[in-house]
Amino acid sequence: MTDVVSVRVLVEGRVQGVWFRESIRREAERLGVAGWVRNLPDGRVEAVFEGDPAAVESAIAWAGHGPERAVVTRLERTDETPQGLTTFRVL
Repeated sequence: MTDVVSVRVLVEGRVQGVWFRESIRREAERLGVAGWVRNLPDGRVEAVFEGDPAAVESAIAWAGHGPERAVVTRLERTDETPQGLTTFRVL
């Protein structure tokens, strides 16, 4: 991997209680993306994706709709400095 990027996303809508975190973990692993995902107290989901730029963009695009029962109304993204993450975890 020559270039590595890191992007933090905040996902709003019906994203808790719909298997969002586990689904995003599976998608990130399928894409070879490292990072983490967690529920926030305000009902949003926060995730960090780190890896190949194209794979990270694919993970972000997936987060924009989520699993079947999710309803994503907003996705906010922030580029960050890569931290050298090697796995994807559900926090």
